[in-house]
Amino acid sequence: MKKILLVVLLIVVVWGFWNYSREVSLGPGVMAPEIPLQKNLDPPISFNHQGFTVTKIANFRIKAKVLAKENYYFGREAEVSPTDLALGWGRMSDESILQHINITQSGRFYRWRVESFPIPRREIETHSANMHLIPADEYVKHLIDDIREGEIIELSGSLVNVKAKDGWFWSSSLTRNDTGNGACELIWVDSLTIMK
Repeated sequence: MKKILLVVLLIVVVWGFWNYSREVSLGPGVMAPEIPLQKNLDPPISFNHQGFTVTKIANFRIKAKVLAKENYYFGREAEVSPTDLALGWGRMSDESILQHINITQSGRFYRWRVESFPIPRREIETHSANMHLIPADEYVKHLIDDIREGEIIELSGSLVNVKAKDGWFWSSSLTRNDTGNGACELIWVDSLTIMK
């Protein structure tokens, strides 16, 4: 009897993990039509967080589709921001477009590749971005941990720069129009909603 219960429990755990960890499909159509909202702060606001100086440089709000998610565990960046999300809005939140774009993440970068462009290249570049998330508290961290690829999320907080006492620093992009090194947003996340 115990063996049967253990087998049933194992099946339930494996099924739950598989069902939880797989990508969410919402079907075709633009799911996050609005562009991200940003309002630069003048003057910026600085505070200490886990031994780092965090400087808020702009208020930021985005509703977007999660194109990819990557957790990081090593290095100073992981101490500050343990999770990156590649996010898409406008037509980059439409699964009928996204099925033609191969998306990957590694080394704190988001990469995409196509065989032929389903939308113009510049639209892909300006309607998607890799975003480094800094949870404001444990509740937000828990919500970030629960995010699955394919979901629509809405988050608000601040674009920030982070500096250590030894001179190390990490700066956020302030535009969605850049690409390459330095083009990622570094976001202090005050609130997060996973849209259902």
